[in-house]
Amino acid sequence: MSLGLIALRPARQDDAMALALIHEEAWRGTYRGILGGVELERMISRRGPRWWRTALSRGVRIQMLEVAGTPAGYATYGRSRMRELPFEGEIYELYIRPDHQGLGFGTELFHATQRALDRAYLSGLAVRVLSDNAEAVRFYRQRGGQALMTTREQIASSTLELTIFGWFADTPQ
Repeated sequence: MSLGLIALRPARQDDAMALALIHEEAWRGTYRGILGGVELERMISRRGPRWWRTALSRGVRIQMLEVAGTPAGYATYGRSRMRELPFEGEIYELYIRPDHQGLGFGTELFHATQRALDRAYLSGLAVRVLSDNAEAVRFYRQRGGQALMTTREQIASSTLELTIFGWFADTPQ
């Protein structure tokens, strides 16, 4: 799908380097101060181009955002991993490069990913977000997500709180 200067499309093998760079920039901008520096760098280093090529070859669904021909964000999505909740779809990750944040691109990517889940006949949507990530919490609330519950997860050597947001199948989009 193309909206003038914005293109939203499935990621391809040749996007692996761009995905790695977006991941690196977004994670440093988002999780610095939430995760310890060494842990953060270790987690970033695991997601290089080879990791992304492998993910794509295994069929991981990735929606790519380009702005004026430049890769600016991505979302990974698929069947919900939270079987106890009444949502079939889940956005696993949604990241925008820091220099493209706050301009509406995240909203475009979010809605495009919702539509992709609908086309895959996965009704309802869940998203897990670190509760300390105030920007993400605000982002999902502003898009109509209901904070349904919190849980704790071990991430590296830290135990962190996650908020689970949900959009029921009958929620207007």
